Amino acid sequence: MATRSDPPAPRSLQPTLVTPTLTKAELAELLFERLGLNKRESKDMVEAFFDLIHKTLLEGDDVKMSGFGNFNIRRKAPRPGRNPRTGEAIPIKARHVVTFHASHKLKGVVQGDTPPADEFE
Repeated sequence: MATRSDPPAPRSLQPTLVTPTLTKAELAELLFERLGLNKRESKDMVEAFFDLIHKTLLEGDDVKMSGFGNFNIRRKAPRPGRNPRTGEAIPIKARHVVTFHASHKLKGVVQGDTPPADEFE
């Protein structure tokens, strides 16, 4: 039984029924705790990081993160679709989608073949 003085349980890489979401606020909090930045700087750094990825993708360029993976913009051609409820044919317009491909290093960590570089607290 956990008491108030017990430390929080460490994050697990094991699959669970409910997958926790890592939020921008949690990332900013980790920067605050681990790097000693103040909370405003931490929040601004996280926002700037995601803004840079967003802007780069909107310009049509790929985002490559060494040891993590690649974000790419892919154009999907128009195609025929079908309303699953009615069976009615509906055309699906051409569109752009973001894809992510994990690096071999990240895949190795997720599969348990490679130990993570830094354990979660």
